[in-house]
Amino acid sequence: MTTESTPPLDLAGKLIAEQFPEYASLPIVDVEKQGHDNRTYRLGEHMLIRMPTAKTYALKVPKEQELLPQLAKRLSVSIPAPIKMGKPSANYPYPFSIYQWLPGKSINLLTLTTQDKEQLAFDLAKFLKELQTINDVAGPPAFAGASAWCEPGQHNWWRGDHVSVYDKGAREQIAELAEIIDASKALALWDKACATIWNKAPIWIHGDFAIGNILMDGGKLSAVIDFGGAAVGDPACDLVIAWTYLSGKSREIFISKMDMAPDTWLRARAWALWKATFELCQIADKSNSDTETHKRIIDEVVNGQKI
Repeated sequence: MTTESTPPLDLAGKLIAEQFPEYASLPIVDVEKQGHDNRTYRLGEHMLIRMPTAKTYALKVPKEQELLPQLAKRLSVSIPAPIKMGKPSANYPYPFSIYQWLPGKSINLLTLTTQDKEQLAFDLAKFLKELQTINDVAGPPAFAGASAWCEPGQHNWWRGDHVSVYDKGAREQIAELAEIIDASKALALWDKACATIWNKAPIWIHGDFAIGNILMDGGKLSAVIDFGGAAVGDPACDLVIAWTYLSGKSREIFISKMDMAPDTWLRARAWALWKATFELCQIADKSNSDTETHKRIIDEVVNGQKI
């Protein structure tokens, strides 16, 4: 396989037959929407196979295998439950996971009513507060190149670290987009956020708290998935959903229920700014709908009301 590639469905079938023959008779089908870091296939009615697409993402497999059962005991919302961990083989060079199938759809596949989105905002805040209060899970042992799984680093793209870890990139992105965004206001926000710090003990973060990783079933939050970016650090990165998905009353509910300090929200806005400018710089055709989405996020984080 190449440095980064998409493991096909037939390869998933071969790996299951070789390593887990007890599941070999179960059908394997594609899921409704795939992510970037992993290829996911449904295995029978009650399981799924999750296969990393590159070595960087494969580092997260043993981390989640050990960490998720510990976190699950302390959370009221379902999270992925590991069943088996597959080994690298001649045909596929990375470890992979078999998880319990979780009911529900990711919210990027749903159109919610205003009332449903407001309830979701409350539920998301409740989940994050539960995660943040976990203080008796230290995280799995260290791996090569990091002092501990639970510390922010390249293994989770520095989620939970100070937002200034992306200072160089943010400034370059803002400069590149100066003709289509308010670069002066963006830099002012960035500078102000970088001058603040998280001055409390580090706390658990999800690390990729985005709409593709949040499931709803029956109109309610049913699960949060993909904990590959989990770490212990500054929670600001988990708050960006306030601008990337929530708006109006739902945003107000989320902000109120999270009850974080103004400086933390300032860094959250900076995380949202960095991510939106990064994504916008990747778009060659600035006339498409994704461009408008990222420009809206940038406008709202630089011009939004103070918290």
